[in-house]
Amino acid sequence: MSELKSEAQRCLKCKIPSCAKGCPVQTPIPQVFNLFLEGKIREAGELLFNNNPLSAVTSIVCPHDRNCKGHCILGKKGQPVEFYKVEKYISGFYLETYQPPAIQKNGKKVAVVGAGPAGITMSIILAQKGYSVTLFDAMDSIGGTLRYGIPEFRLPKSILDQYKKILDALDVKFRPNTRIGTNIQTEDMFLDGYEAIFLCTGTGRPNRLGLLGETLGHVHFAIDYLKSPEGYRLGKKVAIVGAGNVAIDAARTAIRRSHSEVTILNYKGAEDMTADKSELEMAIIDGVKMLHHSQVVRIADDTVKCVKVEKSIAKNGAVTFTEDYQAAFEVPADSVIIAIGQGPGADVANVGSASVTQRGLLQVDEFGQTSQKGVFAAGDIVTGPKTVIEAVAFAKKAAAKIEEYCSSNTAQC
Repeated sequence: MSELKSEAQRCLKCKIPSCAKGCPVQTPIPQVFNLFLEGKIREAGELLFNNNPLSAVTSIVCPHDRNCKGHCILGKKGQPVEFYKVEKYISGFYLETYQPPAIQKNGKKVAVVGAGPAGITMSIILAQKGYSVTLFDAMDSIGGTLRYGIPEFRLPKSILDQYKKILDALDVKFRPNTRIGTNIQTEDMFLDGYEAIFLCTGTGRPNRLGLLGETLGHVHFAIDYLKSPEGYRLGKKVAIVGAGNVAIDAARTAIRRSHSEVTILNYKGAEDMTADKSELEMAIIDGVKMLHHSQVVRIADDTVKCVKVEKSIAKNGAVTFTEDYQAAFEVPADSVIIAIGQGPGADVANVGSASVTQRGLLQVDEFGQTSQKGVFAAGDIVTGPKTVIEAVAFAKKAAAKIEEYCSSNTAQC
């Protein structure tokens, strides 16, 4: 605790805190620090929770170097304040001692489809405002990518169990193992009295390489592997194609569960990897090997065939990458894991009449409203894969719009 107090005391309490401005949900960091130092930990937790219901999660998985920590003014000449460490403690305490507020039901029903970060956020916000919320999900537990995509060693699933208790305390009805867009349509939900529907089903379809060998038995998609790694036999040597957080999570999981020798094949350079810097550092500590400037061209039974990639920078600063097919090499691999991003599932276009983009994502305005009356959306199904905190931020904007919609005369609520 003394370490956390020392960190809180380092904060300069800036009048215009750049750390808060750098946070997608504008967390009131100086106010939280003040309450914490005054011994008002519950008040600090309530402030965090009301601003960001998933603060207990984002304090762990947020890209802090790009957000609060990366914008701290102390970081310009020295060590920035690590707010997330204090946030993690406060938020964890608040979840463990959570007591639901007295809520007066307003008689209005809202359906939330998808129990990931955006869905949990929306459910909590609306339930606290008196809405009767039903939360649907295709899986058997809440969490979405938090439960089925982020490894236990990065995000303990016990935190999600605590959120389930909070949802229960707020009288949010959870309907698991239910996929909207197959046997249930949005029109059916409106007929059953839902005034608004919020879609946040994520992007669960893995992108393919489109190469020979991709259907072989030892080739897997990272998002499938991370859902249930115990069901896979990877062997001694594993090659992972990708450069983001999913690739890193798969690599670190493979080392832990299969005791494999893991090599990440990255098309660009080390400086171009999209994974969080802190996660990259931990992966290297864990023993993950990195082969940069490597383009996979074919997957064979026990190897991955690659060519080197040359990076060049023009005088105008334009960067290009060129494959050198004369510089071919092979990487031994008992298993290959593909982690090059995700897209929307095939059922997205079937959930209703809402328009979709060329990428197959739901098309919305800046507040998450789709082209279908009463249907709103946020999260990865709108933006493509983003961070948890970005999903929370978008869900908050959509929640305000749903309230406005349900309060308007045109909504006929």
